[in-house]
Amino acid sequence: MIKHTLLFGAVFATAQFVASAQDASQPAAQPAPTTPASMDDPLKNVPMDKVSYFIGNNFGKRMAGQGFTLDYDQLLAGIKDAVEGKETKFPPAELESAMQVFQNAMTAVEAQRGERNVQAGKDFLAANGKKEGVTTTASGLQYEVMKAAEGAKPKATDTVKVHYHGTLISGKVFDSSVQRGEPIEFGLNQVIPGWTEGVQLMNKGSKYKFVIPSELAYGPNGQGEIGPNEVLIFEVELIDFKSM
Repeated sequence: MIKHTLLFGAVFATAQFVASAQDASQPAAQPAPTTPASMDDPLKNVPMDKVSYFIGNNFGKRMAGQGFTLDYDQLLAGIKDAVEGKETKFPPAELESAMQVFQNAMTAVEAQRGERNVQAGKDFLAANGKKEGVTTTASGLQYEVMKAAEGAKPKATDTVKVHYHGTLISGKVFDSSVQRGEPIEFGLNQVIPGWTEGVQLMNKGSKYKFVIPSELAYGPNGQGEIGPNEVLIFEVELIDFKSM
């Protein structure tokens, strides 16, 4: 996952994607080379309607659920003016001032969201810890054995191969190798502390459910779709492991 930053940065994700593609093809501020008449245009068969929709849809997914609604007319106008090389509709100083106000507001929104998540997480952990079959470790990690096995257990320095399904306490899926249909391998000491601790409890071939407190996950910064101070829930199947 990409490290969580101030939400206003996502506004520029699509523009940066397009700009990086342009920068990679030719130096900035230089005209594109003239294509000889005898050469085919590499872009002539590209379905730009679908490409344009993909870029817009990807941008929309980044912005969904961020707590504010964009002015779509002004968004499109800003893109067009930039692509067509026109002067900005608003003076640059006004735009910079507006973005500073927006950044400050979103910082406050994130702080409020983090406070709500702290309390929601505490309530969820307290209730979950009382359920039959749930064990809470000294660190606060909670686990439940969904399928027992007799295999060996990995060490923190091992590489593990797992299938997993990750959700927030709301039930929203934020990451899932199960949904992608392909397990993943990684160094057990290269992930969040809740995973490093929890997977070492597992026997090869077993499946556990972990409820991971925020301080053993991504903490107050969050990451990607994971907000600040979010408690995470993972169902993990330990397929195999090996020494690094």
